[in-house]
Parts: sequence; C-alpha cells; structure tokens
Amino acid sequence: MKPHEIREKTLEEIKNDLTAAKENLRTLRFQLVTSQLEKTSLIKQSKKEIARLETIIKEHELGKHQLTVSNVKVGVEGEI
Repeated sequence: MKPHEIREKTLEEIKNDLTAAKENLRTLRFQLVTSQLEKTSLIKQSKKEIARLETIIKEHELGKHQLTVSNVKVGVEGEI
C-alpha cells in the first residue's frame, strides 16, 4: 500500500493495519523457521509496510499531515 493511500484512512484504521502487519510478520517468521516459507522477500516487504504505517502514525502525532476522523477532514486548528 502506498503512503498516500494510507493517509486517506482514519487513524484507527491505520493502527488496525499496523496490528495486522505485525501479526503477518510473526507468521512469516514462524514459516521461515519451519521451512514453509518459499518467498523470503515477503519478510522484507512486511517490515517496510510496518515502517510505512508507523511513520504515518508519527507524522499524525506531530501534526504534519491531516487524517480523516469519522469521514470529516480535520485541519491544523480543527477547521472543517
């Protein structure tokens, strides 16, 4: 998923995606240990997705980007 697609989501949806991505990474690592993982590049892709999600969450905390909240865009000072 590209960063602009992630920024269109609400903060809650992004955090849910982050939780799912972390669970996916755990699953991939388990498959690697048990020799069930054929594409080891999936681990690298999963790590990048987690980093992308965490970066956008951090940007929101710092107020660098607007995120939608309940389908209403909120500006820097709460403008609607």
